[in-house]
Amino acid sequence: MKATTEGAAEDSTGTALSPPPSTPPPVSVKSFPADLSASIAVFLIALPLSLGIALATGAPLQAGLVAAAVGGIVAGRLGGAPLQVSGPAAGLTVVTAELIQRYGWRTTCAITVLAGCCQLGLAFLRTARSALMVSPAIVHGMLAGIGVTIALAQLHIVLGGTPQSSAVANVQGLPGQLADLHPVALGISALTLVILLGWPRLPGRIGRNLRKVPAALAAVATATTFAALAGLSLPRVDLPSWRSHALPELPEGPVLGLIAAVLTITLVGSVESLLSAVATDKLIASERGTDNRPPRVDLNRELRGQGAANIVSGALGGLPVTGVAVRSVANVKSGATSRNSSMMHGLWVLIAAALLVPVLDLIPLAALAALVMAVGVQMVSITHLRTVTRHREVLVYATTIVAVVLGGVLEGVAVGVAVAVGLALHRLARTRITVEELDGVHRVWARGQLTFLAVPRLSRVLNQIPHDRHAVIELDGSFMDHAAYETLHDWQDSHRAHGGSVEVTGRSVNRIPETDHSMADRGMGAEAGQRGTHQCCRPWTPWQNHCDHRADAGSGDAVHAQNRTIPGAAAGGPAVEPRRRGADRLANGISAFQRDTAPHVRDELARLAREGQRPSQLFLTCADSRLVTSMITASGPGDLFTVRNVGNLVPLPGAESTDDSVAAAIEYAVDVLQVDSITVCGHSGCGAMQALLNSHPGTPMTPLRRWLRHGLPSLERMASRHHAWARISGRLPADAVEQLCLTNVVQQLEHLRAHESVARRLAEGTLELHGMYFHVGEAQAYLLSEGEDFFDCRVFDSVGQRA
Repeated sequence: MKATTEGAAEDSTGTALSPPPSTPPPVSVKSFPADLSASIAVFLIALPLSLGIALATGAPLQAGLVAAAVGGIVAGRLGGAPLQVSGPAAGLTVVTAELIQRYGWRTTCAITVLAGCCQLGLAFLRTARSALMVSPAIVHGMLAGIGVTIALAQLHIVLGGTPQSSAVANVQGLPGQLADLHPVALGISALTLVILLGWPRLPGRIGRNLRKVPAALAAVATATTFAALAGLSLPRVDLPSWRSHALPELPEGPVLGLIAAVLTITLVGSVESLLSAVATDKLIASERGTDNRPPRVDLNRELRGQGAANIVSGALGGLPVTGVAVRSVANVKSGATSRNSSMMHGLWVLIAAALLVPVLDLIPLAALAALVMAVGVQMVSITHLRTVTRHREVLVYATTIVAVVLGGVLEGVAVGVAVAVGLALHRLARTRITVEELDGVHRVWARGQLTFLAVPRLSRVLNQIPHDRHAVIELDGSFMDHAAYETLHDWQDSHRAHGGSVEVTGRSVNRIPETDHSMADRGMGAEAGQRGTHQCCRPWTPWQNHCDHRADAGSGDAVHAQNRTIPGAAAGGPAVEPRRRGADRLANGISAFQRDTAPHVRDELARLAREGQRPSQLFLTCADSRLVTSMITASGPGDLFTVRNVGNLVPLPGAESTDDSVAAAIEYAVDVLQVDSITVCGHSGCGAMQALLNSHPGTPMTPLRRWLRHGLPSLERMASRHHAWARISGRLPADAVEQLCLTNVVQQLEHLRAHESVARRLAEGTLELHGMYFHVGEAQAYLLSEGEDFFDCRVFDSVGQRA
């Protein structure tokens, strides 16, 4: 197991953005065949798509090949995402088509060059990460709107006609186009779509071998072969001589219009490229081990590479270049290991553009139109729709789609941003404030954020409470601004001055410290007083009920147990009923969860209930109460399949007194849940390891003693001269207990490998094993890495950098 930098600096999408080494590692000769194979696979996908996108924009068909070659060679060499493949993308089709119609092809090439210069400027200003601040709902809506526009335009070519200048015009022209069908073009398009959609579903061994050929290439090649053999007469690809290839000219047109065009190409191309780079990096991280991963994505370098590629592509008469998710996924899936794959794919496109012109001229335009129409339909992703629905951003998504289709990409993005900002402000300002009276107690609920916008309603509700009554104020929000704070604080002082009492609970209670002391002094609202007064566990406020404050007067368990007396107790004061203390604490904890936490996790838990659990790893750790697995791994519901036992032990299969519960959990996690990794986590001060060290022969056998026999191999390993002692962050363990705790993690990893299901997945390369050690006193986690002659725990600080 090789140590990795867990917790590296991340952006808002959760993807690590640590820059790769300044000097990329040399490419091994062994990796060249994999890169060569991947480059051919990507080339076979890129060739028909590049021609189809050029057709959809109305540009010369050769412009698509130029952009594909430049994207592969220039962006592949200079970009910051080694396995991302760049070229002409569907995301810029609508924008480019509009620019060609308005300014002409040669001016569009100049606009592409200027957009590349803008991308270089943004990269040097290190603004790449800011592009990821755009709401995903806007990005998905933009792509879906572009997809709808593309599909409507290409549908006319599929039916044998000519697309109109806008999506609205294409919709209006459909009835006339349907009345004037061209059966030959429609037949070729239908054949292309049938093969494109059915190719990935070919059954059997023959189908498995055929599926190695990309579906796009198979569909276009079959349609072309059929049209050629049948002698069908229909429009085909017409690649003019390279001698007549158009190059850019000085832009002509209104200055503001040209500036808007440059900014549109820059914005859309940059966002699409960076999102594609992030997605590619996530795909690599999820599918590959740490030993065969390329450097992580450097977004600013990627933006520089895209800018350079657009400058070269526009100067050579090519389409705008962006990172393309479809080709990047194919590159990763094909086993590419370095940027050489993308660069070679660009070389193959260049060779094809020079040598395969007679073959390319045989491709029917209807086949390319059907291919691009299918791509456009796929851009309206059901997965994206489910995501935005789950996050309650359907309005932003739908509005962006409609605005892109009706107005254009830049207008659609602007409308989407405006709606997203408006929705965020609405959620911030929307606060429900209600009041009810029960048994003489007036209870006020404030649901949402308390800002100055909610002050009038808050003041009106509070003033409805009679002055001499007890009031409970429950603040269910994570934010309270100064205006709301002053309103609530002034009302509390006034209410108490008139003989009333106040209890404040909820997540925002710590914004009102004066209230908490007053409540504790008055002996009222014990739970709220405890929660507000004791700050030992901040920011982990749910833990405050577990802190030991028995040294503080009127706090801790004594506060919780008020008015619970044992009959016949001494007159010196109420005695706490021990049997009720745990029940009270449990009830209070459940109440706090239902009030403060459940509303925020209910949607996510409902999704998990519908979809079932799909954890990423099996986490096997000790039953010690000080180990909070969700805290030290920053995980949430559904992330970890956790097994806890005394000593984090993994019994060997067939061992005497084997506990099948651990083996059953391992088998279920590995074979049924298909986890990607298994982590064994030990910790400092482990009582099980202390018991092992202090055990003596002849001690009566108890259930605990029988269980700890599975830890005897760890004792033997520590005493063996054939195994080096473990070190922790470059030092020897502090004592024998710590040495055994570390050694036990190593030994249990060996036990894991003895389980049949684990051994099988390890042999397949689909499972990773990790060791972990948590030092309770230091609140520090360590990852075990295997060196040449010892195990070294490498420590990482709070920002993810190696200490």
